[in-house]
Amino acid sequence: MSTKATLNISEIFYSIQGESSFAGWPCAFVRLAGCGHGCRYCDTTYAEEPGTAMTIDEIMHRALAFDAPCVEVTGGEPLLQSGTFGLLSALCDRHPVVLLETGGFLPVDRVDPRVHAIIDIKAPSSGVMEHNCAANFTLALNEPERFEFKIVVASEADYLWAKSYIAGHGILGKCSIIFGPVFGQLEPRLLAEWILRDHLPARMQLQLHKYIWNPDTRGV
Repeated sequence: MSTKATLNISEIFYSIQGESSFAGWPCAFVRLAGCGHGCRYCDTTYAEEPGTAMTIDEIMHRALAFDAPCVEVTGGEPLLQSGTFGLLSALCDRHPVVLLETGGFLPVDRVDPRVHAIIDIKAPSSGVMEHNCAANFTLALNEPERFEFKIVVASEADYLWAKSYIAGHGILGKCSIIFGPVFGQLEPRLLAEWILRDHLPARMQLQLHKYIWNPDTRGV
């Protein structure tokens, strides 16, 4: 794909990575506009706005200028825009650590294999669990080092559902799994106690950026 191709961008910014196994690292973020899936606890609803059209060249110039240890393409839902695949490949040509964070509704089989994919699994409280893309689990089992799965839970019912769901798809203990509480809805201590109680081979995360800055702050 030509680097003159355009994508609709919500924002490009530099911050501390707040989630995933890369939490804590300075990171350049490219947030693409558009989603439409309507997760109940979405914290980036502003990414539904049309955004600004930018070429891949322009996006890369802005993102790489931060000289960050990692670059993440996120959304919205970044895979809704076909140009995202070209952007990811172009970034991989210029940077050693490129991350993709996706809502888990769309297959990631076309994503450049140099990209580390962070894939959401939506629990019942999200209201969209029926849209989880099971094809991604099969792909991840073949190349587990390229993928991690993130599950945000709002209750113990969510947690128990997620535990059964990932075991049923064969990824528990095979792929990196990260659980996090819905900010402001579930006390982190409770999630920690459930994971310890069940000896679950999974990590726990908090959204660091929401503790460092006001949780409603954009561009962090």
